[in-house]
Amino acid sequence: MFKKKLVIMMIVLFISMIVVGCQSKTEETTIEPKNELEPVEVEQLAVGSELKDAPMLQELVSKGDLPAVEDRMPILDDIMVEPVLEEIGQYGGEWNYPWAGPDDKWGIGKITEEALFRFTEDGNGVEPNVAKGYDVNEERTEYTIYLREGMKWSDGEPFTADDVIFYWEHMLIPETFGKALYDCYYSVNPETGEKVRSDVVKVDDYTVKVIHKYPSVLFLERLAIDNKWFFAPAHYYENILPEFLGEEKALEVAKEYGYNDLDTFGEWTGYYFWLIPDRPTLRAWVGTNDPHSDRYIMERNPYYFKTDAEGNQLPYIDRIVLNKMQDTSHYLMETLAGNVDVFTFGFTDFTVLKENEQKGDYRVLQWTPTAWSSTGLQLNQTIDDPKLRELFQDKRFREALSVAVDRVELSEILTSGLGEPQQASVSEGVPNYQEGWKDQWNDYNVDRANELLDDIGLKWDDKKEFRTFADGSELNLVIYQESRGETQVGTLQELLKMYYEKIGIKTDIKIADQGLFFDLKYDNKIPATTQNISVVKVAYRPDELVPLRVITPWFGHYGLYNSSNGEEGVKPEGDVAKLVEYWNNLTASKTSEEVDKWSDEIVKLHKENQWVIGYTGPTPSLVVAKNNVRNVPDGLIDSDEFRGLGHAKPVQFFFKQ
Repeated sequence: MFKKKLVIMMIVLFISMIVVGCQSKTEETTIEPKNELEPVEVEQLAVGSELKDAPMLQELVSKGDLPAVEDRMPILDDIMVEPVLEEIGQYGGEWNYPWAGPDDKWGIGKITEEALFRFTEDGNGVEPNVAKGYDVNEERTEYTIYLREGMKWSDGEPFTADDVIFYWEHMLIPETFGKALYDCYYSVNPETGEKVRSDVVKVDDYTVKVIHKYPSVLFLERLAIDNKWFFAPAHYYENILPEFLGEEKALEVAKEYGYNDLDTFGEWTGYYFWLIPDRPTLRAWVGTNDPHSDRYIMERNPYYFKTDAEGNQLPYIDRIVLNKMQDTSHYLMETLAGNVDVFTFGFTDFTVLKENEQKGDYRVLQWTPTAWSSTGLQLNQTIDDPKLRELFQDKRFREALSVAVDRVELSEILTSGLGEPQQASVSEGVPNYQEGWKDQWNDYNVDRANELLDDIGLKWDDKKEFRTFADGSELNLVIYQESRGETQVGTLQELLKMYYEKIGIKTDIKIADQGLFFDLKYDNKIPATTQNISVVKVAYRPDELVPLRVITPWFGHYGLYNSSNGEEGVKPEGDVAKLVEYWNNLTASKTSEEVDKWSDEIVKLHKENQWVIGYTGPTPSLVVAKNNVRNVPDGLIDSDEFRGLGHAKPVQFFFKQ
């Protein structure tokens, strides 16, 4: 049996013997080391350290309103020590953070997230977080997960294996919050491709076991992406779920929370729970007021389970203050004025941010993106309009829209020449890179574009201004721009409209805020969008490449077909069906070579079909931090899989005085 166990150990107070944690036990096995989760070195408490907490909590302890810090945290051996980037921090301060209100839920959700297992800094594997360790058998069918003894929810109630089992049985399987069971909980029969749901069982109060019928080599990585919070406070949900209260009483409770139906209530309390102030959490900061307010305030969790190496309970920062702003231009203005402490921006704001660094008393850090391009276009392959669907599925049309754009000009205008004129593709040095892909359909060639459109059968109207379908009916390409409150069409969209209309494709731009864009996407009503594809590693997260669920507009309702087991959506055909087939082969893999093989096959299909068109190469992601905010890293990988700014471990940010 291959056995691996990561256990975070700490130094017992007032004694000089150092207890060594995080040992790796390995027996002979045929499983290749490159596909294993390698032991992670964990920081230890310094010898003689005592547990300490923030002054604002010490006051509550002295008044008898809060237990002492040692009574609020896990047992000493199970406390997690979070490494600091630059130095041990100082307590206090409020992190001013701009946001658009509750619809911008993921902005604050990612940076406060606490996953069962999280990705390591370099992204090459995962490490324990809420969990303290794991064992896995040689066949990769059984994962035993160990929790931290004595850990508590933010209301002081114990966090145990019962909270994992409750979440599995009463929330995940019944789809309480409106999401189908995540892909990580299925193993695949390597012979037939059949997907079989896993079992989750309680071993003891601090141990659970996930049992797969077939090997699941990437289970922990997939868990760290698909279902990071594999737990829920049972004592809270037993008082609000209709399963326990009955429909009528549960609806009364929902209305007290401000929701008129149980589906919406279940979604917000079960999925976007960090915006529900009275919902207990394991996160470092807890909501304290109505998120619809002009200022949503999240305050330190007195029961948070991490310290620094000197025993200081984290986080260092007392509060995150989310200031509601009208649009992203307001975010930028407030940052330039020095009123935002740490925030992320797109590369389009690079010049103005750099020019105002000294005035705004901040620094601009550059993170590595995982996007295939910085500008591009997606065409919905399942759009409801049958004529548009046929057109979008024609590879010649996609090539025409690709060569119709002057990438050099676009790069100069939008990226100051820093975004290389190239096709949407995997960057060199990134897994699954394909030689020569970035040059595909890359040359600016209006004659070629027109020739392709003529071959398709698109006619010119009487004025030879715009093209029509072969039957003479109007052809109109509508590009949706997702907005966080902007009222102006972006420069990219205007430029694409100009290029496309030069070859006769009438183009309209529509703006949709995040909420509307999300709804339109799920309703299959977005014909085209300028959203980019971002994939750090196919095997980690294929969501934007393989239609497993509704996630990105290019594959539209192919994803709904898969997530609904064929009851809804559009059945994938041709090469799109192969994407799903290859993904199933990947998930059924028994070795790293098999995983790599099927990852490459998925990427090759994208290269062959170019479902997502790119015009300029990826540009750095920007993190802006006030100069007095320390422990903010530079140069990390910016990806949704790693949770964006959350990958920087914000609990160790602090204001230096």
